[in-house]
Amino acid sequence: MFSEADLTSLVLTLKLAFITTLILLLVCTPLAWWLAYSRWRFKYVVEAIVALPLILPPTVLGFYLLLAMGVHGPLGKLMLALDLTPLAFSFTGVVIGSVFYSLPFVVQPLKNAFMAIGRRPLEVAATLGARPLERFWRVALPMARPGFITASVLGFAHTVGEFGVVLMIGGNIPGQTQVVSISIYEHVEALEYGQAHSLSAILLIMSFVLLLAVHGANRPVRVV
Repeated sequence: MFSEADLTSLVLTLKLAFITTLILLLVCTPLAWWLAYSRWRFKYVVEAIVALPLILPPTVLGFYLLLAMGVHGPLGKLMLALDLTPLAFSFTGVVIGSVFYSLPFVVQPLKNAFMAIGRRPLEVAATLGARPLERFWRVALPMARPGFITASVLGFAHTVGEFGVVLMIGGNIPGQTQVVSISIYEHVEALEYGQAHSLSAILLIMSFVLLLAVHGANRPVRVV
């Protein structure tokens, strides 16, 4: 049913989505907290930059990231100076591109969750002697749990469905950068609709299950 190349691309896609989601949660949690409570006058500029991947064509984003990671780009030159492998057309480069591409899908749910908490619970915790870091870990994070679930699922699912960014940055290298979406495209080009259907069905079922998890976690609790 599935070829070895298809299974490899599926495993690589799940690996990419898991690593990207983990990085995004680490990066976006403090960023979302700052966006939720900062009173900086020009905060809207940061919000616009964070939301840019929502409307920017993936190929455009991938193109500029490719320029930055290429041997003549700033990141590419830095990697060469450190005697490291170039980021372009590598799994690491694809991870970096995926982080940029899925950034708003993780930041926005976290920001909304933090804003929904309000300042009152944090102020109450402060009156009880809790330090800022304690208020964040013991009050804000538990209360924002639904937002973290939503952010994790959306970030993971959005990374799984990537195509344009991955193709621009990573190309189509089997076992390294060839993810499921690219494998589906290859099967369609070769008129292998059966294989394309099988892989597409897996992504469809996976996406539906992930959305069920989001809606199930966020449904209101009925009090009897």
